[in-house]
Amino acid sequence: MVELNDIVHDLEPELGPVEGRPEPLEGGITNRNYRVRMGGQEYVVRLHGKDTQLLGISRESEARASAAAAELGIAPFLAARFEGGMVTSYVPCEGLSERQVADRAEEIASALRSFHCSPVELPSAFRVPELLEHYARTLSERGAEPPAALEDARQLAETIASALPPSEARPCHNDLLPGNVIREAASGRVMIVDWEYAGMGDPWFDLGNLAVNNAFEEADDERLLRAYHGAEPSRAQRARLKLMRVMSDVRESAWGVVQARLSDLDFDFDGYGERHFDRLRRTSEGGALESWLSEAAERT
Repeated sequence: MVELNDIVHDLEPELGPVEGRPEPLEGGITNRNYRVRMGGQEYVVRLHGKDTQLLGISRESEARASAAAAELGIAPFLAARFEGGMVTSYVPCEGLSERQVADRAEEIASALRSFHCSPVELPSAFRVPELLEHYARTLSERGAEPPAALEDARQLAETIASALPPSEARPCHNDLLPGNVIREAASGRVMIVDWEYAGMGDPWFDLGNLAVNNAFEEADDERLLRAYHGAEPSRAQRARLKLMRVMSDVRESAWGVVQARLSDLDFDFDGYGERHFDRLRRTSEGGALESWLSEAAERT
């Protein structure tokens, strides 16, 4: 808490005098977040986790994405940055369950599309095959033997990426877990938080990441695609979404492996990764993967 108090004190010239004690916020599995009142306003002070640059995080991309999303009205205001963290406005809100996120698929699709179409240029790229290669090098440099499942996941990511038609790199969120989608209490609108994995990438990854991390059913996938594209989805679009759901699990499983060896947070990262590896194995064994690869290559 000493470090946090020093940081808050240093922010007072910019944000006003601190009022009361900082309150820890639960839910983060990469960073530490605190609710702080300063100058009559409520803020969230985020302290970046240990070695997060090794996870493929660009803090400059995070800041630019956060600011751009706030201008679009889909994220809290970026109030300040400091060495080792950032400050955003505190939004009184309600967390959403997976089912509640799925029920808001159309609204989230609109928010994502507005961000994907925004002119913001992020200094980092987000591409899963390259990210997995980076993760494998990181483990090797730390003296950890990458598990065989990680190499299988890397090969699967390459197979999917090679089968898909090229997509223009656009600004993307890339981490649409249930905890990163909130409902603003005052207006009831959906907002998206935690932009630390933002980068120039494939908008389809955001759609697949959102769908698989929030247990979208077939009907939810249809609603998501229809809202995002403004038309009935084609067979190729449906297959591409399925493949990006798989690609998301590839990323999440690899992320769990690396975090288990890097993070000092009290969280079962190995178990997190294994849950996603399990789902990858089930998906790969069903025979549908080959059909999706073929269908996704069709003209949309």
